[in-house]
Amino acid sequence: MSRRSILTWPDTRLSAKCAPVDEVTDDIRTLASDMLDTMYGAPGRGLAAPQVGVLIRLFVMDATWKEGTPSPMICINPVILSHSAQTATAGEGCLSIPGLSAEVSRPTSIRMTWTDLNGAEQVETLSGFAALCAQHELDHLDGIVTLDRVDAAQRAALLAQYEAAA
Repeated sequence: MSRRSILTWPDTRLSAKCAPVDEVTDDIRTLASDMLDTMYGAPGRGLAAPQVGVLIRLFVMDATWKEGTPSPMICINPVILSHSAQTATAGEGCLSIPGLSAEVSRPTSIRMTWTDLNGAEQVETLSGFAALCAQHELDHLDGIVTLDRVDAAQRAALLAQYEAAA
């Protein structure tokens, strides 16, 4: 495993819609392993392939490792099948927009399908923080960052904070 550089906003690759992964290859497995190493080292709870400059539909996440119980997930070509009507608004950080936390509203539960590293289809219902994390990472695969999920006033305030820190 090795760590990769994480792109920071406003790198244009973070706004690109990513291509599907056609086949799970050794290169994909290496990328996923590197992404987990990069995520844990950042330290973050999720990382999408475009954040390391690879424009494919793959993300890694581990919603529980900071509480002491690692549960890494590698999601290739993820799709949300359904989501709850109930939403929650929470502060979301992003490794590609360091130092900012945006208040984003998302469904509290999702049913998602993806391909794993063995090429098998997985389907799972995620709730709580895991659901929020997966939705955040899936946004990256569609070229959406947290700044795109907030109103104009919050975006302006966050951008001023980000630019002041730069």
